Amino acid sequence: MAGLERITQPTLDVLEVLMEAHQNNEAIHGWAIMKATKRAGPTVYRVLDRLEDANLISGEWENLSPDQPGPRRRFYRLTGEGVPAARALVAERRPHARAPRPVTGLAPTTWIRALLAGEAW
Repeated sequence: MAGLERITQPTLDVLEVLMEAHQNNEAIHGWAIMKATKRAGPTVYRVLDRLEDANLISGEWENLSPDQPGPRRRFYRLTGEGVPAARALVAERRPHARAPRPVTGLAPTTWIRALLAGEAW
């Protein structure tokens, strides 16, 4: 892929999270990406830097008023070029990523039985 020298598992993890945020029409901040990917901060931020350098994502600092506590967060989104690139990469390297996932909180056998019975979730 142009702009990325290598595609690592952490890169694919971050791209999956960014694709989900894109589907929800949301921007996502670095800490949320770390939590979702279960990857360490330095790993995630190196990936984000590489993706931003390749123009696949854009980052924007949030605006805080003086009375809001805490540091500003940087929110990330896939760019127009990044959306199809992320989809293509994930589809190529992780074809299973598009498979439906069980509903959280249900035992796998319950979910499978419901799926086979044609029940909608």
